[in-house]
Amino acid sequence: MDAQSRGRADEIDPADQWVLNPRTGNYELQLGHSPAQPPTVAPPRRSRRRTPVAPEAPSPAVPKPRRGDGPPGGRRGGGRSRKAGGASDRRRKRLAVTGGTLAFLLVGGAAGAYLYFEHLNSNLNVIDTGRKAGSFKKDQPINILVIGTDKRSGAGNQGYGDTDSVGHADTTILFHVSKDRSNATALSIPRDLITDIPACPTKVDGSTKDIPGSKNTRFNNSLGQEGRDPGCTMRTVEELTGVPVDNFMMVDFNAVKSLSTAVGGVPVCVEKDVKDEASKLDLKAGEHRLEGEQALAFVRTRHAFGLKSDLDRIKTQQQFLGSMMREMKSKETLTSPKKFFSLAEAATKSLTVDQGLGSIGKLTDLAGELKDIDLKNVTFTTLPVIDNPNDPPNQNLTVVVNSAQADPLLEMIRGDVSLTEVEKQKEAAKEAADTEAKNKQDALLQGNRAPAGDVRVEVYNGGGPSGSASTTLTWLQQSKGVYRASNHGNASVKLGSTQLEYAPNQADQARALADMMGLSASALKIGTTDAAPKAPMKLTLGADFKEPGAPLNPAAATPQAPEGLQRLEADKAVCAK
Repeated sequence: MDAQSRGRADEIDPADQWVLNPRTGNYELQLGHSPAQPPTVAPPRRSRRRTPVAPEAPSPAVPKPRRGDGPPGGRRGGGRSRKAGGASDRRRKRLAVTGGTLAFLLVGGAAGAYLYFEHLNSNLNVIDTGRKAGSFKKDQPINILVIGTDKRSGAGNQGYGDTDSVGHADTTILFHVSKDRSNATALSIPRDLITDIPACPTKVDGSTKDIPGSKNTRFNNSLGQEGRDPGCTMRTVEELTGVPVDNFMMVDFNAVKSLSTAVGGVPVCVEKDVKDEASKLDLKAGEHRLEGEQALAFVRTRHAFGLKSDLDRIKTQQQFLGSMMREMKSKETLTSPKKFFSLAEAATKSLTVDQGLGSIGKLTDLAGELKDIDLKNVTFTTLPVIDNPNDPPNQNLTVVVNSAQADPLLEMIRGDVSLTEVEKQKEAAKEAADTEAKNKQDALLQGNRAPAGDVRVEVYNGGGPSGSASTTLTWLQQSKGVYRASNHGNASVKLGSTQLEYAPNQADQARALADMMGLSASALKIGTTDAAPKAPMKLTLGADFKEPGAPLNPAAATPQAPEGLQRLEADKAVCAK
């Protein structure tokens, strides 16, 4: 009951609507009565055994009685006792106010959450790259291209480099997430890498413009130059690495400043005093927590660490990003509403994405795929390169791919193989399972061998070079004495590896033929029932077949990281030097 309605003639107190039902002995809510027409129910008798008390109230406005309790507010029948009911009345009013306030907050909160959600959506900048609109798949590896542009937009950014630049792909990281979501690899691509940029369609004012490709040019020209959009950078990375890119996320200088500020600063460590006039980075040796302009100076400096090259700047950026990831996943950030909302604002205002990630809902889905990855299983590395031999003497201006190291690294990413300990754990489990299966399969090769003249086999070509069935037949008959072999031409299906199908009572023939052909135990496919007398086995040559007598079915080796590969796990804090 609010203050404005107190004392009105038509006022109906909730307690007036509770009456005793003589049949059940309970107080019940009776609706539809007016003060002029009270319920015609006799008032209850006083009970010496129990003092009436106000019932428990699940709803502030309409309390529910319990069996044997007096009516709400301490009232009996039509009488009213101010002394007995005053405290209860005040409690009901407080409950009504509290319940109303809570309802307002819930309704208002839901509306506010929706409006804030829409507000965050409006912060995002979405680019139509001209590629088929799509996004990552939940049951497949994820490849997101993270692009940091050096476009000098925003207050305070004009002091960095070329103030008239339309922006380049200044920092580019291919972020690969494993299919099982247990690990991730962040591959940095040097901006000064000499490569080919493919032709790419770019949307301009609703129409598509085809931008021609470029040969032997800097990788960072894949963005901004000649009107290229991030879709061109995606295509360049795909051709360079052979890794399909699902989506891109692009940020500028402001992202470093706003995100580092939103988390309350990013911890960094430097081994020596740093004073870089170009980036304006000024730090004493030791640990620091950087945000805003100092954070940007830290990731922009080229003259403070290492050999003062772009490759050393990449290492510094990886250290900074790893620290920021640790800070974002820390309890202090996750439990702070202020930091959470600041991060949400800073992240969405800084982001430019493709249509496949063009809403908060889609970004939330992506975050859900990444949230359980342990930072110790996130590895930063850099595409291996060497100095460009075509640069002028003593001027190491650009780099080219070091194929000897880059090829096995890219094979690992394409094969969804981790650079961290998690892969070793999976490999150990797989090795144990493979060993058990191999032991069981190897048993098939244990036993007697039939004489070559008793071996009966039909030869099919299911993936080998043209004419393989014919050459194998000739080899078996003339070189091995298998006179009961026959050529059946091409198989109806293609096989990746050669296989020999046989019945249990042909095991001695299968072992003999396996010895001749160099078949491993994994190539043997034993049936469940015996074959008829003089029935042949079936040998199907797969894509692994090269020539008769060459060993087949070698175990595929898991790609290994090249020796000396630069890497940094995201959970490791290291000092820049």
